[in-house]
Amino acid sequence: MVEKKNIMVAVYNTHIEAEDAIKELQQSGFAMKKLSIVGKDYHSDEHVVGYYNTGDRMKYWGKYGAFWGGVWGLFFGSAFFMIPGLGPILIAGPMVAWVIGALESALVVGGLSALGVGFYSIGIPKDSVVRYETAIKAGKYVLIAHGTADEVAKAKKNIERTKAIESVVHDLIGSS
Repeated sequence: MVEKKNIMVAVYNTHIEAEDAIKELQQSGFAMKKLSIVGKDYHSDEHVVGYYNTGDRMKYWGKYGAFWGGVWGLFFGSAFFMIPGLGPILIAGPMVAWVIGALESALVVGGLSALGVGFYSIGIPKDSVVRYETAIKAGKYVLIAHGTADEVAKAKKNIERTKAIESVVHDLIGSS
């Protein structure tokens, strides 16, 4: 039987607003394994910036070290990518696998970065993908929640209580 799957994408101006949204979803019981966050890394500060893995946890230092350090503990999977046109990008959650899958399959979609192809490969329309890439390039944070239509509707309801500048549900089809 085929069950309708959805993805909700929310965009935040600051890492604090994104972190508040993550906490809101966590407190509502949303499964953290169905949540991803994407944001730029900034090397413009004078503090040491670095990453390392300790088992299944990534450590980060730098301008937003406290934010990313806290996020790594909540999400399953994390990565750092240098993406032409976008620069250094940090990703936590299932989006890591979607981007890697797009890279490994050498999927090319005109005008989209590897990150954009990751979005596109899961069924997000190209015009929305371009909007999300532009937001990330501008230093905003993109939060992605996926699951059944009911799970995503509940996530969207919780996100509406946060300071998202945009939140959109994309209908996808997947097998249950």
